[in-house]
Amino acid sequence: MRVLLVEDEKLLADEFLFYLEKDQVICDWASDYANASEALAVNEYDFVFLDLGLPDGDGLDLLSESKKHQKHALIIILTARSDIKDRVKGLEMGADDYLSKPFSFLELKARMQAILRRKSGWNKEEINIGGFILDLDSWTVRYQAEKIVLTKKEFSLLHFLLLHSNRVINRFQLAEHIWGDHLEDDYQSNYIDVHIKNIRKKLGNFASVDWLETVRGVGYKIKT
Repeated sequence: MRVLLVEDEKLLADEFLFYLEKDQVICDWASDYANASEALAVNEYDFVFLDLGLPDGDGLDLLSESKKHQKHALIIILTARSDIKDRVKGLEMGADDYLSKPFSFLELKARMQAILRRKSGWNKEEINIGGFILDLDSWTVRYQAEKIVLTKKEFSLLHFLLLHSNRVINRFQLAEHIWGDHLEDDYQSNYIDVHIKNIRKKLGNFASVDWLETVRGVGYKIKT
């Protein structure tokens, strides 16, 4: 998962990045409007955490840019503003949730998981695909009573594809999700394929994984 934090308070940003990066989340940080605008235009994010009070612009204007460039990103507003009108306006403009500063990072993580479940149509902590159960809380997979060991990158890839079920995800998008970089050569491209091959092999020992499709020359798709 790759996220963008737009926040001008360095201490909060450092704590934020430390907390999420422990969970293998790739975090980009922009401390002002200009750098945030550039990041939104050139990268693809799963989440955008947006402070409304920026030194060189209004966070609500940046929210409009986020909706323009980040078609699939989930947006959480981080604000110290007490005026409820700002929060309401942000939600009306398309934000998915908001947190008032100061906030608990445990609450932040819970909000992220709740939004992911809601947007994906799943209202539980678990996802069932082809008889396989993905536990989103413990990052584990099981089939019936058997636990299947996936690496964090393998689980993240599988979860990302499930979040975008029935949609083709190309290798560039998968690489950004896992490493935060675009694929630049055949070796790296093959690395994505190796991860998918490992997922198929591990799950295929228990049941068919024909729902995980290869789209030749493009990428992969989970068909539900």
